[in-house]
Amino acid sequence: MSKPPITQTPGRKQQVQLMFNNIAGRYDLLNHLLSMGIDKGWRKKLVKLMAQDSPNRILDMATGTADLAIAASKINPVNITGTDIAEEMLAIGQDKVNKLGLGNMITLLKADSENLPFRDAEFDAAMVAFGVRNYENLPKGLSEMCRVLKPGSRAFILEFSKPQHFPVKQLFGFYSHFILPVIGRLVSKDSTAYTYLPESVAAFPQDEKFIQILLEAGFSQAEFISLSFGITNLYIGKK
Repeated sequence: MSKPPITQTPGRKQQVQLMFNNIAGRYDLLNHLLSMGIDKGWRKKLVKLMAQDSPNRILDMATGTADLAIAASKINPVNITGTDIAEEMLAIGQDKVNKLGLGNMITLLKADSENLPFRDAEFDAAMVAFGVRNYENLPKGLSEMCRVLKPGSRAFILEFSKPQHFPVKQLFGFYSHFILPVIGRLVSKDSTAYTYLPESVAAFPQDEKFIQILLEAGFSQAEFISLSFGITNLYIGKK
């Protein structure tokens, strides 16, 4: 009697890649809809702080559809390199970059944030918007980010957090667990993507716990700024 074939469950990285490829066509619409446009202000805050360093070469990890890379183009660096593992997201990002005439400044390529194809100390700044939460190996991804930064350079990381104070804590919990998955499912037609979001936020180490992981990954200093009543944190790590 022959044995049934062994089916291998895809790892977290493959699951994330598949999920974001599936929702790529509706990702930008949902991002702005579900955050009520606040996400644009979060990116502007990151770029404003990064501009203080006048970086020439910027790395945008987990670039997705290149919203953060496009926002960072306003400070006129020499080059912004955006990386992601989801080809469909990159294709949409490339189309946006081309339409804005930013092809000479922004380069998008498929690459794994946990195994970056760059030399040590190649970039003047690194940034991630809502991407590190999806890393399969968070310490490895942060170590890679630190490795490719020049000494003294900074990394800027936007990530969702869990509000701690009434009534924002209760409102955010209700919205993220009930409203967000319903809207996400209706618009994206993906049954898992927007239930994954609150689950991944709940599991993510935030505030001082994430600061400690940054320090263990090789950063010499790290801090965070709470935005929008604790819905999002902007973490800043200095190599």
